[in-house]
Amino acid sequence: MDDRQELKAKIDEYRSKGYQVPQWRFVKTKEQIDGIRESGIINTGVLDYVASKIKAGISTQDIDEWVAEYTEGHGATCAPYKFEGYPKHVCVSIDDVVCHGIPNKKTILKEGDIVNVDVSTILNGYYSDASRMFIIGQTTPEKERLVKVTKECLEIGIEQVKAWGFLGDVGYAIEQHASKAGFKVVRDFGGHGVGLEFHEDPFV
Repeated sequence: MDDRQELKAKIDEYRSKGYQVPQWRFVKTKEQIDGIRESGIINTGVLDYVASKIKAGISTQDIDEWVAEYTEGHGATCAPYKFEGYPKHVCVSIDDVVCHGIPNKKTILKEGDIVNVDVSTILNGYYSDASRMFIIGQTTPEKERLVKVTKECLEIGIEQVKAWGFLGDVGYAIEQHASKAGFKVVRDFGGHGVGLEFHEDPFV
């Protein structure tokens, strides 16, 4: 029995016990995982590039242009651009905007803003997706604490990702940590898988 046959047998075993398991089409081959990693390298490079330039006084449209410039310069494509009519290359969300903020020339970053830049990249048909939070200059203790706890939640969630573990453990660990710190998680949106499509299962 080869590795994929063993994997399928294990998935069938979990299914027979009543657990919800991924559809087989979402199980990636080594070649596909390598392709997703290559896309992810560019995606991380985009965020590093933004980090080197972001500051008070620039517009969210400037960020959109940086993202397009870096991505195209590395032979990749910005996944959000024209996806279901979305007009920009990146999502930029400031302060209480939860996600999917649309860049424009009139929105100027100010000292004290907290800004989430959400980047998605396609390279050779493989998708990657990540966001990063930036604090512009000095901000309030409350905002600093929000950013700190959110990053801790990310790290705690990642610790729960393991072979044959449960997806619910990820969300539970995040919610528990956020609650103990006096925050709430956003229930209207969630995370998602990537790889061969922009938004794949599982929904987190």
